[in-house]
This record gives sequence, C-alpha cells and structure tokens, in this order.
Amino acid sequence: MRAMVLESVKQPLRIRELPDPEPGPQEVLIRVAACAVCRTDLHIVDGELADPKLPLVIGHQIVGRVERAGSGSARFRQGERVGVPWLGWTDQSCRFCARGLENLCEHARFTGYQLDGGYAEYAVADERFCFPLPEGYDDQQASPLLCAGLIGYRALRMTGEARRLGLYGFGASAHIIAQVARHQGRRVFAFTSPGDVETQRFALELGGEWAGDSLTRPPEPLDAAIIFAPVGALVPAALQVLDPGGVVVCAGIHMSDIPSFAYELLWEERQIRSVANLTRQDGEEFLAIAAASHIRTEVHAYPLERANVALDDLRHGRFRGAAVISLS
Repeated sequence: MRAMVLESVKQPLRIRELPDPEPGPQEVLIRVAACAVCRTDLHIVDGELADPKLPLVIGHQIVGRVERAGSGSARFRQGERVGVPWLGWTDQSCRFCARGLENLCEHARFTGYQLDGGYAEYAVADERFCFPLPEGYDDQQASPLLCAGLIGYRALRMTGEARRLGLYGFGASAHIIAQVARHQGRRVFAFTSPGDVETQRFALELGGEWAGDSLTRPPEPLDAAIIFAPVGALVPAALQVLDPGGVVVCAGIHMSDIPSFAYELLWEERQIRSVANLTRQDGEEFLAIAAASHIRTEVHAYPLERANVALDDLRHGRFRGAAVISLS
C-alpha cells in the first residue's frame, strides 16, 4: 500500500510503499477512503508530543470500509463503513477505566501516534473502538466528525448549561461545535485571529451571534468559553470576559504556556478545565447528535501525496473548516 510516513519528527512525511497491514484478534482491516487532518497531527510532526512510534503513519480521523476481520472479530460485516478515532485501545482494567474514564487510561494507545493511522490506503483498528457512521455524510464530510467533532463535543459538555458560549480559534472543531451549540439553543460568540474577517464571516454564517478579535471583549459577558487554539495567552483573555461561575475549557492536546494572571480573574468561582482524549460514549452520543441536527462540515480535499501541503495549509490557516486526505 501507499502511505505517507513520518520517519523523524520535524521532517516532512515521505511517500512510501508498505506491506498491507494484517488484522489481529478483534481487529479489522479498513480500506481508507478519507482521513481528516488534525492539529494534533501537526503537534506530532513538530515534535511537540513526546515519543511517537517511528516510523509512523499519522492520522486519526479515518473513514473507510471493512475489507476483512481478524480472529474473534464479529462487530462489523465486510464492506461496512466505519470511523476510527484518536482513542485506539485501552486496557479496560486500570483505575481510570474502572471509573468509566477510559480517555485517561494509563496504558491507552492512540491512532496515528502509537498505532499507525489513516494517511495510507489501508489501516488496521480494534473493532471495539470503531464507530458505525451516520448516513447523510459522504466519506470526506464524515471524517472531521471523528476528532474535530468528538473532542469539540466533549469540551462542549464540560461547559454545562452555559447559554452564552465563546469559541476561541474558529477552525475544524469550532465550525462543527458552533452548529451543535446553536442546535441546543445556545448563543455563540466566535473569536479569531486579529484581522481575520473571512473566518469571522464564516462563524456568522454558521449561526454565530457575534464574531471578533480574540483579544476583544464581546458585547456581553460569557457563561463559558472553549479554547481550541493552542495559545496559552487566550486563557486569561477568556477569563476576563466570563461572568462569575463561568468556565474556560482548554480543548487542545498541546498548548503554549499560560501566562501568569491576577487571582481576581479566577475569583467568583470561575474555573479552568482541560479535555483529554475521548470516550466511546462521547462518540456514540455525538454521532447521533450530528445525524439528528444535520451538522454540516466544510472540507478541503488533498490527495495522499499532498499531505504535507495539507499540514502546512493548516499551520498557516489557509482554509476554513477542515482539511481531508482523500483516497476515494
């Protein structure tokens, strides 16, 4: 099979011919149709996440069809369309798994990080961690749901019943979660890089009530804010515009250092929380919501051999919505 391989961090991916992978027990072999590009992919390539498996096929928002199953695998039939997310395996026995927190499993393995992912013509995945996908989405449109959507949904859940919701960094996750929030009757306030009028316009098209600069005060205080951009300086900025009792949720797996700030910003029972990974329950709930609420994803397709271009375009914000590696 053809695959884009990370051989060394801080180096471009290389197109390589690799043996087709073989599914083991409880695994399925998937012919990949699409794999969305995530900022976590950039963090892995840039060496900001420690100790990836090398050489590595990155990519963890995989959509494809089951080619065949390994021994003991019976969940999916041949030809069925499935999605593969970031969480690829857990031990199901550690102290976190025992409490229903498999996203914090002490021995978890992650797709496109410790396990080869979807920047390839084929991928192998544990069938227990794959999802059946809702109809109404083609392969490219479904792909961003598997991380941009799932992680965004877990972050949204952490905002509780917040009605006035700020979204900092209006990329792949925010453009999906803004629609979920509006479906739930919340009010959405979008924060973008200074001068990014096009993205602000995009946020308003998707139901945002207000859009502006990430360091500008919105027209009224917020009940909660989700920070998707990996910029630590946005944490005190978001705290400044929260009502008492509000929460800031940091949704990224990596973020630059948070600068010091006055205790006054945190006082009055404001909170700062982080999101780590996802659970299978998150996936099942979110995919059902996506189907019921007709969430649309805006995607920009790249062929496999242009994966480095897709990553660079993501790094520099050259598109709105999500980039997707297409192998259809």
